[in-house]
Amino acid sequence: MPDETTPEPLTGSALELAKLRAGLTAGLTVEQSARLQGADEAALTADAASFASELSPAPPAPRAGGDRGPDVTGAAGTVSAGVAEYRRKNGLDADGNRPERKPLPTSTRNPFTEPAYRMESR
Repeated sequence: MPDETTPEPLTGSALELAKLRAGLTAGLTVEQSARLQGADEAALTADAASFASELSPAPPAPRAGGDRGPDVTGAAGTVSAGVAEYRRKNGLDADGNRPERKPLPTSTRNPFTEPAYRMESR
């Protein structure tokens, strides 16, 4: 005969209901709650809290420069300012096109050379 300080072990549907209650209270799904182990409500609650803490993701690492980064401040953080900066860095005009390039010369002759001598017949 169990004494008053030891809780009576749960069985059958009472155990399933206790698992479900403990799991849902800890934020687990129904499928995860069915995996809990323990014979009484206190053990099931402790197992659910332990299981939920193992499943929760680690907090993200702090970002350097704050939430928006070190190079984005004030009015410069708008989308239009970002577009203008991108175009400036990549050499694009206001329409997003690259400026026309001058055609390369097709001659292989050096335009800067001058003939040093002439051949003349006498």
